[in-house]
Amino acid sequence: MQMEFVFAGFGGQGIMFVGQVLAYAGMDTGLEVTWIPSYGPEMRGGTANCCVVLADRPIGSPVVHYPQVAVAFNNPSFEKYEPAIAPNGLLVYNSSMITLDRTRSDIEYLPVPATVIADELGDMRLTNMVMLGAAISARPTLSLDAVKQALDDHLPSHRRDLLEANFMALERGMACALNPAFTK
Repeated sequence: MQMEFVFAGFGGQGIMFVGQVLAYAGMDTGLEVTWIPSYGPEMRGGTANCCVVLADRPIGSPVVHYPQVAVAFNNPSFEKYEPAIAPNGLLVYNSSMITLDRTRSDIEYLPVPATVIADELGDMRLTNMVMLGAAISARPTLSLDAVKQALDDHLPSHRRDLLEANFMALERGMACALNPAFTK
């Protein structure tokens, strides 16, 4: 098994952290893992993406050209990664922010109103965990418990007050993926 993810959005949306959480969960469960961050020239507000590869065998290359799963937080990321997703792959996208039309018939799309859900939960910073919850539910490479444990083990001390809210955000994202609105 090898699963390749790309998380993409603007700096400040928690793109790097969500990739790190997935990578930690993979490592903590004994998988082979790579995580590669990429930033635009402006940290906050510039482009940001990271690639995470999870595998049960050594990973030949950490570079992801055709991910099986892309998680897009904004229009530019949707536009950039939709054409790159491997056939039969998945595009999880923040339908609260993305207004672009789907152009492919050979991949699955999962619209997630992540910003709206994060706002309902009381903190916009939870958008990334909503998106991660949807992605791991739609492509169950790791369990929710493994991701929660990774959050508990690796959440910085100055963010510990958000641990339970992050758990709720993961669960709400998973609920979106289990919704019958999940369409091709």
